[in-house]
Amino acid sequence: MKAKDVYFGTMKFVWIKLGMGVAVTLVGAILLALFMLLGSLFGGAGLYIMFIVWSACIGVIYNVFMHYFGYLVKAGHVAVIAEAVTTGKLPENQFEYGKEMVKSRFVASNVYFVVDRLVSGAVSQLKKAVGKVGGMLDAIPGMDTLTKFLQTFIGIALGYVDECCLGYCFIKKEEGAFKASCDGVVIYFQNAKKLLKDALITTVIVMIGTFLCWVVPFGLFGAVFRACDWNMLGAVLLALMFAVALKSAFIDSWMLVKMMVSYMEVAPSTQITYDLYDKLCKLSGKFKELFGKAKEENPAL
Repeated sequence: MKAKDVYFGTMKFVWIKLGMGVAVTLVGAILLALFMLLGSLFGGAGLYIMFIVWSACIGVIYNVFMHYFGYLVKAGHVAVIAEAVTTGKLPENQFEYGKEMVKSRFVASNVYFVVDRLVSGAVSQLKKAVGKVGGMLDAIPGMDTLTKFLQTFIGIALGYVDECCLGYCFIKKEEGAFKASCDGVVIYFQNAKKLLKDALITTVIVMIGTFLCWVVPFGLFGAVFRACDWNMLGAVLLALMFAVALKSAFIDSWMLVKMMVSYMEVAPSTQITYDLYDKLCKLSGKFKELFGKAKEENPAL
């Protein structure tokens, strides 16, 4: 299936992500109003203190709600995308399929969180290592802009490696979750040239879409707050939260589908170059830890 077909065919997950983001934004707006009302009773210092308390509360709510439930929604979405790309058709009941795949593949959600944490950590460290290559161009006069674009491009393109590896876990059911994830990372970097090339145009589109996601909410909330003569700080905070929700739901989901489609086209036929394991272990302590978990699953490695 083509990326656009998979994207529009799995819009149910996109709407859930948007709904979760909007829900957190609404909770944040209600708490902000309550805390500011309470703070106004004590003057300027009270407003400042209540704002700090609000920031802490909304941070905890966002992390608990979006990271836990958001991760599980993402895992289900990835499972459905992997199925669509490898078989050419979407599951009939996508939510149930995603739930069952996550449960059967990782036994318990905490195993998934461990795998995701290790893969994300490894990719983050490897991303920094790759980014240093672009940083070498800084010494050349006039190359700063190109370097920043290359590093931004690499950051966006490599930002979905963990989801691709998770998708690989779902299609390699005969392997343990840690072993499949480990292989998934190696396969990605072994095909990095093709995958980064495929990601180039998509990354430019994503950057434009991200810009619009920031501009539109700021314009709308700013206009409403100005018309009502409300504190513009509230407009900025709510617009920021809503922009994150829009980007997470629509832009990130599109990039996820595009990168997974490219990845799944090469992953099944890739003959793994095993010396990459040692190279990646030297570049990333998290990958080394992930590889150690894979060895525990399969001592023959």
